[in-house]
Amino acid sequence: MRRYLLVFTLTSLSLAVSANSAETPMKPGLWEMTTTSNLLSLAAQIPPDQMENINQLAKEYGFEMPAIQNGAAKSNACITQEMANKKIMPSSFQEQAGCTVNKATQNGNSYRVEFVCKNPQLDGSGVAEGTFTNTENFTGQTVFNGTVQGNPIKEQANMSGKWVGTNCGSTKPLPQ
Repeated sequence: MRRYLLVFTLTSLSLAVSANSAETPMKPGLWEMTTTSNLLSLAAQIPPDQMENINQLAKEYGFEMPAIQNGAAKSNACITQEMANKKIMPSSFQEQAGCTVNKATQNGNSYRVEFVCKNPQLDGSGVAEGTFTNTENFTGQTVFNGTVQGNPIKEQANMSGKWVGTNCGSTKPLPQ
Protein backbone atom coordinates (compact mmCIF):
# COMPACT_ATOMS: atom_id res chain seq x y z
CA MET A 1 0.00 0.00 0.00
CA ARG A 2 2.68 2.48 0.95
CA ARG A 3 4.51 2.05 -2.35
CA TYR A 4 1.23 2.52 -4.26
CA LEU A 5 0.91 5.80 -2.43
CA LEU A 6 4.43 6.89 -3.26
CA VAL A 7 4.42 5.93 -6.92
CA PHE A 8 0.94 7.24 -7.69
CA THR A 9 1.49 10.49 -5.81
CA LEU A 10 4.75 11.23 -7.58
CA THR A 11 3.37 10.33 -10.99
CA SER A 12 0.28 12.50 -10.49
CA LEU A 13 2.34 15.46 -9.33
CA SER A 14 4.75 15.09 -12.23
CA LEU A 15 1.94 15.20 -14.75
CA ALA A 16 0.43 18.21 -13.04
CA VAL A 17 3.58 20.26 -13.53
CA SER A 18 4.21 18.96 -17.04
CA ALA A 19 0.84 19.65 -18.58
CA ASN A 20 1.23 23.30 -19.54
CA SER A 21 0.37 23.19 -23.22
CA ALA A 22 -2.66 25.46 -22.92
CA GLU A 23 -2.91 28.82 -24.66
CA THR A 24 -3.04 30.77 -21.39
CA PRO A 25 0.58 31.23 -20.38
CA MET A 26 1.58 30.05 -16.94
CA LYS A 27 3.07 32.80 -14.78
CA PRO A 28 6.71 32.26 -13.92
CA GLY A 29 7.59 31.86 -10.27
CA LEU A 30 6.60 29.61 -7.39
CA TRP A 31 3.60 27.32 -7.86
CA GLU A 32 1.87 25.25 -5.20
CA MET A 33 0.58 21.93 -6.55
CA THR A 34 -2.08 19.95 -4.67
CA THR A 35 -3.12 16.37 -5.43
CA THR A 36 -5.97 14.50 -3.71
CA SER A 37 -6.96 10.85 -4.15
CA ASN A 38 -8.43 7.90 -2.31
CA LEU A 39 -4.93 6.50 -1.80
CA LEU A 40 -3.72 9.75 -0.30
CA SER A 41 -6.60 9.72 2.16
CA LEU A 42 -5.10 6.50 3.56
CA ALA A 43 -1.77 8.19 4.36
CA ALA A 44 -2.94 9.10 7.87
CA GLN A 45 -3.13 5.37 8.67
CA ILE A 46 0.57 4.85 7.90
CA PRO A 47 2.68 4.76 11.09
CA PRO A 48 5.37 7.49 11.27
CA ASP A 49 8.27 5.02 10.96
CA GLN A 50 6.76 3.57 7.77
CA MET A 51 6.14 7.06 6.41
CA GLU A 52 9.82 7.81 7.00
CA ASN A 53 10.65 4.66 5.00
CA ILE A 54 8.45 5.97 2.18
CA ASN A 55 10.29 9.30 2.29
CA GLN A 56 13.63 7.48 2.08
CA LEU A 57 12.37 5.35 -0.83
CA ALA A 58 11.29 8.50 -2.65
CA LYS A 59 14.78 9.98 -2.20
CA GLU A 60 16.30 6.79 -3.65
CA TYR A 61 14.25 7.42 -6.78
CA GLY A 62 15.36 11.05 -6.87
CA PHE A 63 12.09 12.55 -5.57
CA GLU A 64 11.27 14.73 -2.63
CA MET A 65 8.10 13.30 -1.08
CA PRO A 66 5.44 16.00 -0.80
CA ALA A 67 3.75 16.78 2.49
CA ILE A 68 0.55 14.76 2.86
CA GLN A 69 -2.19 16.09 5.13
CA ASN A 70 -5.94 15.47 5.16
CA GLY A 71 -5.75 13.33 2.01
CA ALA A 72 -3.84 15.92 -0.01
CA ALA A 73 -0.24 15.97 -1.21
CA LYS A 74 1.21 19.47 -1.58
CA SER A 75 4.43 20.37 -3.29
CA ASN A 76 6.06 23.41 -4.84
CA ALA A 77 7.42 23.87 -8.34
CA CYS A 78 9.53 26.73 -9.63
CA ILE A 79 8.64 27.77 -13.17
CA THR A 80 11.23 29.91 -14.92
CA GLN A 81 10.40 32.67 -17.40
CA GLU A 82 11.87 30.46 -20.15
CA MET A 83 9.54 27.57 -19.24
CA ALA A 84 6.54 29.90 -19.17
CA ASN A 85 7.48 31.42 -22.55
CA LYS A 86 7.91 28.02 -24.18
CA LYS A 87 4.82 26.58 -22.50
CA ILE A 88 6.91 23.47 -21.96
CA MET A 89 7.18 22.08 -18.49
CA PRO A 90 9.92 19.90 -17.02
CA SER A 91 9.84 16.22 -17.91
CA SER A 92 12.31 15.00 -15.29
CA PHE A 93 9.63 13.60 -12.94
CA GLN A 94 8.06 11.45 -15.65
CA GLU A 95 11.47 10.19 -16.73
CA GLN A 96 12.44 9.32 -13.15
CA ALA A 97 9.14 7.49 -12.65
CA GLY A 98 9.71 5.59 -15.91
CA CYS A 99 6.79 7.28 -17.64
CA THR A 100 6.63 8.76 -21.12
CA VAL A 101 4.06 11.04 -22.68
CA ASN A 102 2.56 9.45 -25.79
CA LYS A 103 0.28 12.28 -26.78
CA ALA A 104 -0.28 15.81 -25.52
CA THR A 105 -3.10 17.90 -26.93
CA GLN A 106 -4.68 21.24 -26.16
CA ASN A 107 -7.94 22.93 -26.93
CA GLY A 108 -7.93 26.55 -25.83
CA ASN A 109 -6.92 26.56 -22.17
CA SER A 110 -7.58 22.85 -21.68
CA TYR A 111 -4.95 20.13 -21.94
CA ARG A 112 -4.91 16.35 -22.21
CA VAL A 113 -1.79 14.23 -21.69
CA GLU A 114 -1.78 10.49 -22.40
CA PHE A 115 1.11 8.64 -20.76
CA VAL A 116 2.57 5.16 -20.35
CA CYS A 117 4.71 3.94 -17.44
CA LYS A 118 6.84 0.83 -17.89
CA ASN A 119 9.25 -0.26 -15.17
CA PRO A 120 9.37 -2.82 -12.33
CA GLN A 121 7.56 -0.45 -9.96
CA LEU A 122 4.92 0.98 -12.26
CA ASP A 123 3.39 -0.57 -15.38
CA GLY A 124 0.32 0.87 -17.06
CA SER A 125 -1.17 3.89 -18.73
CA GLY A 126 -3.19 6.92 -17.90
CA VAL A 127 -4.56 10.28 -18.85
CA ALA A 128 -4.12 13.69 -17.23
CA GLU A 129 -6.63 16.38 -18.17
CA GLY A 130 -7.17 19.88 -16.93
CA THR A 131 -7.86 23.51 -17.57
CA PHE A 132 -5.95 26.70 -16.90
CA THR A 133 -8.62 29.07 -15.62
CA ASN A 134 -6.14 31.95 -15.86
CA THR A 135 -2.38 32.55 -15.72
CA GLU A 136 -2.35 31.76 -11.98
CA ASN A 137 -4.59 28.67 -11.57
CA PHE A 138 -5.31 25.28 -13.07
CA THR A 139 -7.40 22.26 -12.10
CA GLY A 140 -7.46 18.75 -13.47
CA GLN A 141 -7.46 15.05 -12.86
CA THR A 142 -5.27 12.04 -13.59
CA VAL A 143 -6.55 8.49 -14.12
CA PHE A 144 -4.13 5.54 -14.06
CA ASN A 145 -4.78 1.86 -14.88
CA GLY A 146 -2.08 -0.75 -14.46
CA THR A 147 0.03 -2.36 -11.78
CA VAL A 148 2.24 -1.04 -9.02
CA GLN A 149 4.88 -3.60 -8.04
CA GLY A 150 2.75 -6.27 -9.74
CA ASN A 151 -0.46 -5.36 -7.88
CA PRO A 152 -3.40 -4.13 -9.98
CA ILE A 153 -4.48 -0.53 -9.48
CA LYS A 154 -7.07 1.78 -10.98
CA GLU A 155 -6.77 5.15 -9.35
CA GLN A 156 -7.86 8.71 -9.96
CA ALA A 157 -6.33 11.86 -8.53
CA ASN A 158 -7.60 15.43 -8.59
CA MET A 159 -5.00 18.14 -9.09
CA SER A 160 -4.84 21.87 -8.75
CA GLY A 161 -2.12 24.44 -9.01
CA LYS A 162 -1.92 28.02 -7.93
CA TRP A 163 0.71 30.64 -8.46
CA VAL A 164 2.23 31.80 -5.16
CA GLY A 165 4.57 34.57 -6.27
CA THR A 166 7.54 35.60 -8.40
CA ASN A 167 10.16 34.51 -5.87
CA CYS A 168 10.83 30.75 -5.79
CA GLY A 169 12.85 31.06 -2.58
CA SER A 170 14.71 27.80 -1.93
CA THR A 171 12.66 25.86 -4.52
CA LYS A 172 14.92 25.26 -7.49
CA PRO A 173 13.61 25.12 -11.06
CA LEU A 174 13.11 21.59 -12.28
CA PRO A 175 15.45 20.39 -15.04
CA GLN A 176 13.97 20.54 -18.52
